[in-house]
Amino acid sequence: MSPRTEVMTASEMRERLIEKATTEDAFRAQLISDPKAAIQEEFGLTIPAEFNVVVHEDLADTAHLVLPPSAKLGEADLQQAAGGESTWDIIWRTLFD
Repeated sequence: MSPRTEVMTASEMRERLIEKATTEDAFRAQLISDPKAAIQEEFGLTIPAEFNVVVHEDLADTAHLVLPPSAKLGEADLQQAAGGESTWDIIWRTLFD
């Protein structure tokens, strides 16, 4: 499959990944085992080596709680927070928008 070329927001990208992972077992397995490769293949993007992507699969007996960064924010963090965006949105927008 060739990478998609349309411009998408971070939310749209997340939705696309989740939708594909729920309908295609092979993609789900790749997204869990090698998220960067799966994202690169799906969107034609290269994620920098210093940026980590971790995929957690919800299970019947396991729940995942994702915490925001520590409350000890630096000046740059405070400026970003003042814009009302989540850290996730900032990272995805920076990398992919």
